[in-house]
Amino acid sequence: MKNRIPPSMFGASSLLVVFAVLCLTVFCLLTIGTARSELKLSEVSAEAITNYYKADSQAENIFSQLRSGNIPEEVKVEGNTYSYSCSISSTLDLYVEVQLNNSSWEVICWQPISSMR
Repeated sequence: MKNRIPPSMFGASSLLVVFAVLCLTVFCLLTIGTARSELKLSEVSAEAITNYYKADSQAENIFSQLRSGNIPEEVKVEGNTYSYSCSISSTLDLYVEVQLNNSSWEVICWQPISSMR
C-alpha cells in the first residue's frame, strides 16, 4: 500500500470561522473608535454647559446688584436700560439687557451671542 498524504483540514467551515473572527475584530475596533469619539464629545459638551452656567450665575449676581441699587462698572447704562455681558468661552458671551420700569425690572434680552475677540 502506498502512504497517502492526509487531505488538508482547511475546509469551508474553517474559512468561515476565520472570516467571522476577522469581521468581529473589525467591528470591535470600530466600536472602540466610536466610544472614544462619544467620550470626547460628551466631555466637550459638559465643559460648554458648565461654562454657560458659570456665566449665567455671574449675570444673575450682577442683576441682583442692579436690583439692590448698585451699578457695577461693567454695566452700560442708557436711560433706564442696563446692559452687560459675561464670558462663556473665547467665542461666546452671555448678553443681558434689562430695563427698569417704575420700580419693576424687565428682562429684555438674556442670550448667548458670538463674541468678536
